[in-house]
Amino acid sequence: MIRKIFIITLVVFSCISCNLNDDDTNFSIKTLPINEAVVPESFEFGSSYTLKVMYDLPSGCHSFYDLYYQYDGDARIVAVNSIVNTNSACTEALIEAEHTFVVKATQEEDYIFKFWKGEDSNGQDIFLEIVVPVNN
Repeated sequence: MIRKIFIITLVVFSCISCNLNDDDTNFSIKTLPINEAVVPESFEFGSSYTLKVMYDLPSGCHSFYDLYYQYDGDARIVAVNSIVNTNSACTEALIEAEHTFVVKATQEEDYIFKFWKGEDSNGQDIFLEIVVPVNN
């Protein structure tokens, strides 16, 4: 009986100590435009290749989080997601950065890479499109 009371008390205190509605979030995710991309002239079917993207971190509060890589038929939409520390005083200096990633040529059709460059004045996405042919 004492063991049950101890476990129930432990569970109750654990739930109370976790505040899931905490409004003091100290980070956010922001998608950053890609300035430049380096891709091979062609792929050999079945081989793997390292691609590189260059982008700018807008301040010292930004750091690389992950690569947005979305399949869209034969196309691949690529962008950079950064994590932004919102509770710190940060340098305002623009930081040039790069990220490499590996692509394995698993389709026989040409790859169409759509590197996200931001939005135009109407809020429409702008892409740098690069076609990489696949040799069989």
